[in-house]
Amino acid sequence: MAIGALIIAGGSAAVTVVNALTVQVDHPHVDAWEPWVWEGTSAVVVVLLAWLPWLSTAVAPPDMVREGWRARTAFAGVHLAAVAIWSALHVVGMMSLRLTIYGLADAGPYEPGPAAEVYLYEFRKDLLSYAAFVCLFWILRRLRRTEPTHLRPVSFDIRDGARIIRAPVGEILAVSSAGNYVEFWLADGRRPLMRATLAAIEVELESYGFVRAHRSWLVNGARVTGLEPEGSGDWTIELGEVRAPLSRRFPEALARLKG
Repeated sequence: MAIGALIIAGGSAAVTVVNALTVQVDHPHVDAWEPWVWEGTSAVVVVLLAWLPWLSTAVAPPDMVREGWRARTAFAGVHLAAVAIWSALHVVGMMSLRLTIYGLADAGPYEPGPAAEVYLYEFRKDLLSYAAFVCLFWILRRLRRTEPTHLRPVSFDIRDGARIIRAPVGEILAVSSAGNYVEFWLADGRRPLMRATLAAIEVELESYGFVRAHRSWLVNGARVTGLEPEGSGDWTIELGEVRAPLSRRFPEALARLKG
């Protein structure tokens, strides 16, 4: 989040300068300070709202589109709702700042126009900005997988309702989808549930050797004790007493687990 916010802040500053200078050239009749207020207030609110695409990307990462139509529908629903809220907060925030600045400067009333028209005008730009931020945070999450293992924690926090279970990564045998939740299969027999998508958990655990073996299963490659063919290219993965499916649609998983 911190690195993403810094990138967004730097990019927003650059865009602010370019846009303000462009407005000054295209509209020489306005006071020189006004374009900087217009563009600056927009940029400030964008940076302050960076947490929203970061949160929605964590809840519904682009990896979800690989999990079937239900996951794709959930992905679209989360991000459509998030971008609508993002744009509304952006408009309200920057308009409030502009009205305050104009009032303090005693520069006359600031008249942005009808609220619906302003929102629709800004929404088109906000949609592109939001998509760019989602891509940025997703890429940063993917890059985190290349971080040396010794620099990362060796435990994973499972948020089971109000409880937090701090499970050693090596004790997590597998993770499976369970509706709007994921179920963790632990070596001690516990099976806590966490409200999350399997794609989001895959992002966190893939660099520890976890392999997507089925659209509904993620297995710990280091804890695999056997592989049993089921015919037609499908397999059963043995993880001690736990059995997980390996679909023929994931040939790279079979190759990794056999290797």
